[in-house]
Amino acid sequence: MCHINTMPSVNMRQLRDTRRLKAWLRAGKTVELRERDRLIAKIVPQKPEKGTPVQYPDFGARRKKIFGDRIIPAVELLIRERGRY
Repeated sequence: MCHINTMPSVNMRQLRDTRRLKAWLRAGKTVELRERDRLIAKIVPQKPEKGTPVQYPDFGARRKKIFGDRIIPAVELLIRERGRY
């Protein structure tokens, strides 16, 4: 009986291509890490935690607290901040 390995496999050099690795992990696939065709590790995707919604800060309220109701044009803001850095 022939077992076909459907698990993605990368070697140490291919591990630098993080886009492909992240795509596999986001798709829920376990990735084998090999050195000279010898399995040395498995990278297993993290399962998302359920029931803990992400709490984002209220950026609109923060902006209003800092600037009030005034609108500062981007050019004016850049000129003001130019000497700061």
